[in-house]
Amino acid sequence: MRVLFLLVLLAGAALGLWPWAVQNFSGSEIGTWSVYRDGRFVPAEIGLSASDAPVRVLVDLTMWRPHSTQSGMALLAITGTYNDRVILDEGLTFRANPTPRQKSPQITERIFRDDAGVIDLVQPGNYRFVLRLGDKVDADIKAVDLVLRRETGSADPRMLPAGLSLMGIGFIGLIVAFRRSGKRDEKKNSAPPPRWGRDGGS
Repeated sequence: MRVLFLLVLLAGAALGLWPWAVQNFSGSEIGTWSVYRDGRFVPAEIGLSASDAPVRVLVDLTMWRPHSTQSGMALLAITGTYNDRVILDEGLTFRANPTPRQKSPQITERIFRDDAGVIDLVQPGNYRFVLRLGDKVDADIKAVDLVLRRETGSADPRMLPAGLSLMGIGFIGLIVAFRRSGKRDEKKNSAPPPRWGRDGGS
């Protein structure tokens, strides 16, 4: 049973990590553009081709102090246009946990990432991306970078909750299996020693 629950736990971990892996590692990077200079946002003009599709849009937020988002989250917003037509308009939520891409612990600044979405159909030409402050900003911003990835995959949004459920089942099952195994060992160890002589049947 322990092997079965271990396999369930591993399957859940794989399902839970798959959407994150698809978001950050599928496809190849087109490039990174700085969109925050001298305390203000600057638009990014980027040429894309049809062969880049689908294109995932990511935004990296670098802050001076790691505790800047301890109270909650920092919000930005991004708008992407093609020939003055809006093809992307999203709010960005940067959680209080930095990505694994954070710098050395000796450096106080941290990098946070959010996924702005995917452009499924790409028309050849220039795309314009504009970032701005959202309704609430709880961050000491140092830099904001726009990252585009080409030919990215997609993951079913139901995979994450399914993975978490399997992880929970596997974890609880392992605990129960180990407890039962421990009780059986205790019973074996607590069994009375064999008796010798006439009364013991020898």
